[in-house]
Amino acid sequence: MELSVSQELQAFREEVRVFLEGVKTPRLLNAGARATSVFPDFETVVEWQGVLLKQGWLVPTWPEKNGGSGWTQEQKSILDEEIKLAGFPSLIPMGLMMLGPMMLKYGSEEQKQELLPRLLSGDDIWCQGYSEPGSGSDLASLKTRAIADGDDYIVNGSKIWTSYAQHANKIFCLVKTDTECKPQAGISFLLVDLDAPGITVDEIVSIDGEVEQCQVFFDDVRVPKTNLVGEENQGWEVAKYLLEFERGGGGHYPGIKKQLASIKALAQEQQVRPGQPYLQDPVYADKLARLEIEGLALQYLECRNQCDAKTGNSGALSSMQKIVATELSQKLDELALDARGAYLGVHMNETLAPSYNGEFIGSELGAPVMNYYMNNRASTIYGGTAQIQRNIIAKLVLGL
Repeated sequence: MELSVSQELQAFREEVRVFLEGVKTPRLLNAGARATSVFPDFETVVEWQGVLLKQGWLVPTWPEKNGGSGWTQEQKSILDEEIKLAGFPSLIPMGLMMLGPMMLKYGSEEQKQELLPRLLSGDDIWCQGYSEPGSGSDLASLKTRAIADGDDYIVNGSKIWTSYAQHANKIFCLVKTDTECKPQAGISFLLVDLDAPGITVDEIVSIDGEVEQCQVFFDDVRVPKTNLVGEENQGWEVAKYLLEFERGGGGHYPGIKKQLASIKALAQEQQVRPGQPYLQDPVYADKLARLEIEGLALQYLECRNQCDAKTGNSGALSSMQKIVATELSQKLDELALDARGAYLGVHMNETLAPSYNGEFIGSELGAPVMNYYMNNRASTIYGGTAQIQRNIIAKLVLGL
């Protein structure tokens, strides 16, 4: 595959760089540099979302009538890469990158007109209600029920590992609407207000001492049937389409490229022995070079996936992309731990706030390393475990 770039795209990249340089602020850059997972500081991310919305670049590949710019996927990839390399924080993905694209295909016109503008403006913050206690990789075994009652459903059950539910006011859920058929055939996709009576959100403190995940409980929650996306019992089809965006639709390579740049900077700053930075140590440099080559292979894979997405044939490649990217990211985490050296065990959560301007132990570059490592252990689990992704590839590609 030839990765040459046209003069038009080169000029477009320069336009993106000029814009980003003009909107940089210390708070935005700190939020990006000190993020310890895919979810940076919430208030700063909402601010950043507003900046991109004002510029018209928030969801550029969406149709113009739905708030997009009609960009090509190549333009979107350039924007994503430049945002990452410039140090800006990631956006909250559940609404913009998962629910929104799915709604463009399965949502009714009324749902699109009502929900998409609020999603883009940040008036609605969405979280994802898929996993349940006992129903993670085997998602079809979920137990949350939605029983029809007139014009509503009555929902009972719970969802777990709901990222950023403590900040959200909406949740999209998979629920059982039919228990008399095979599991996948009895699931529906439902949109729920988190402030509805009967809903409780319990925060889960992670190993790094921060709250990113929650458990959401539903106790006789009344949800209008107009909140159903697609047809009743069509939820499995809708959910699989959404998961393609979670697993590979956004592209992982820009994040890997930024991770590589951060590790190189840290490895140049920290010394493996007096007078010799980690980056100049032959063994360390060899490990880093090998992973950089894996990153280039990922870039080729994502280009291939973009081409296949245009033909609607990206399911197996999305799974492959998620496996390669998340496992590579975890390998890079281990190199970052090595370069952190003697400061590895220092706990400095207070220094990770975008507004923090005090001293750092060791270095500012190294402050997020341990927390990021601990958070990123979940990347081969969320969105479908690496084992499940391999099963998907075996089924779709090898016919097993």
